[in-house]
Amino acid sequence: MKKVHIGILTWRNGKRFAEPGYFSRLIKEGRRLGCVVFMFSPQDVIIPRQILCGYALDSHGDWQVKEFDWPDAVIDRYRNLNPQDAFRKYAVFREQTPFLYANNRIGNKWTVFEALHKDERMRRWLPETKVYHPDNLRDMLARHSTVYVKPVNGTGGRGILRIERITAGYLALGHTRQRNRKRADFRSEVFLVKWVKRWVKEQTHIVQQGLNLSIAPPSNADMRLLIQKNGLGTWSVTGFGMRVGQPSAAINNLHGGGKAIPAGSLLTPIFGVAQTESILQECQRLAHITAENLENRYGRLIELGLDIGIDPAGQIWLIEVNPKPGRDIFRQLGKPDVYRQSVRSPLQYALHLVQEHTASS
Repeated sequence: MKKVHIGILTWRNGKRFAEPGYFSRLIKEGRRLGCVVFMFSPQDVIIPRQILCGYALDSHGDWQVKEFDWPDAVIDRYRNLNPQDAFRKYAVFREQTPFLYANNRIGNKWTVFEALHKDERMRRWLPETKVYHPDNLRDMLARHSTVYVKPVNGTGGRGILRIERITAGYLALGHTRQRNRKRADFRSEVFLVKWVKRWVKEQTHIVQQGLNLSIAPPSNADMRLLIQKNGLGTWSVTGFGMRVGQPSAAINNLHGGGKAIPAGSLLTPIFGVAQTESILQECQRLAHITAENLENRYGRLIELGLDIGIDPAGQIWLIEVNPKPGRDIFRQLGKPDVYRQSVRSPLQYALHLVQEHTASS
């Protein structure tokens, strides 16, 4: 019987891939599940002839190119980290290819916020958010002691700016697109607004209400929660953990130097056992409602990484949603079984999707 072929759509340059470590584990888990997993990029496909040259690991662990059968299902892991012309080609490719995709593309930070905000259940979890404009920045600064300016298509903390009102004026802390730290002090709002305008350049950004996430002083902390489709085709929370940022950092993510801590270990001493359990249950409810909303809006999805803030009062906030999330937090937490399941789940769902599609055709 022919094995199911699962293609992973990604960016590559030669044999350099965006996520080589994760991809090698997908291939190994695919073998254990009895399917063939390979990587490919838009330039590797000749659509009219149904020819696909993909990449897989040989017996020595090296990437080798070979011609593969047309995939039975495709998991899209293409990341928007490339020049705009490459991303446009990818977007056209997605529209033109007749693959059975396990996950659709979703909108940017602003359109995702708009989609979620339409659901009244979601609104209490959503920080105030507006499209960046100097007037909107001034308005948000007048009402919030801290605001964030974020590129709508940014990932991994790139391009994020944290602006805080201080006694002497304003403090701006940011991470460039190369993840370099940036700090600037301003005595007046006029100079700050001009500087931010240069920071955002011509790209679309949002301005978001800053949150008090100082539950692990002197650092801020937030939660990364991973919700995924399982082998039955239903949503399930795979795991979660807290990320504690470096002092005075604009972001808490692990790429920015943050460290991972089990959620219970961080939250229980602050909120107690009963409230911590309530907070964790609410975070999982938030994840399921978010997944439901975004799948209704954008179509079939496979996994979502949620960045969730918890303030000192125990209020839950949805900071951001990532449709192509990492899962290294589980390795840093010392949870190899959760990490392995986080790798297996997308493949198990893809196999379920193929079986479902075959039965209906």
